[in-house]
Amino acid sequence: MSSAALGIHPLVDALADRIRLCWQDLPDLQPLEVDPQLEAISGSLDGEDLFIRNELRRSRGLRKLHLETARLGAGLQILHCVFFPDPQYDLPVFGADIVAGRGVVSAAIVDLSPVGAALPAGVTAALEALPPRRFSQERDLPDWGTIFSPHVRFVRPSDSAEEDQFVALVGDFLGVIAEASRTVPAQPIDHPDTVMRHQGQLSYCRQQKRNDKTRRVLEKAFNPAWADQYIEQLLFDDPLPLR
Repeated sequence: MSSAALGIHPLVDALADRIRLCWQDLPDLQPLEVDPQLEAISGSLDGEDLFIRNELRRSRGLRKLHLETARLGAGLQILHCVFFPDPQYDLPVFGADIVAGRGVVSAAIVDLSPVGAALPAGVTAALEALPPRRFSQERDLPDWGTIFSPHVRFVRPSDSAEEDQFVALVGDFLGVIAEASRTVPAQPIDHPDTVMRHQGQLSYCRQQKRNDKTRRVLEKAFNPAWADQYIEQLLFDDPLPLR
């Protein structure tokens, strides 16, 4: 059955395909094991079927690449993607999200978020050199959005042309993180900068967990204990302790 027949918004499919394509350009790409019970999840919310799919990879400098796509009935669709860096590498967190429903995209966000005091200089320079991408509706960041960089884009695409622009924008950001991951050197696990980045990633995960909307949906569709496990172990798992 086609995506259109399933009610999948074309932007969700297009962006998921762009992210998977980017994965192939990452150095030393490898599969990352995912609990079979979390790879494809089915539930029910307000009488509608809920489906969630999770895809995981890892690569040089990036401890986890996570792509989640979710669909509730024929209406709500969500794409959530995060690339978590290995703290030994001076890399930001890549994040992109889409919320769409019944032909309308209500939210689309992309960023390369710092895990230190600021983005690496090379990443900043690459972002500043990107072509301009303009949208008619910019959205305000949530209260917990202090984790984002000055380059974050949070928009509401108004038509298919702006949806294509958003896919291109995400592709731009993906190109920056891919190039940085190929060239950045690793630092010792006990290096002060590694320790700082580890702490910064812990803070990033804590702030993301403040998004109560995600937790409420999962609690209602499944149960609070399952929601906690899903958020803590899959969506925003903390980096392993430094040894």
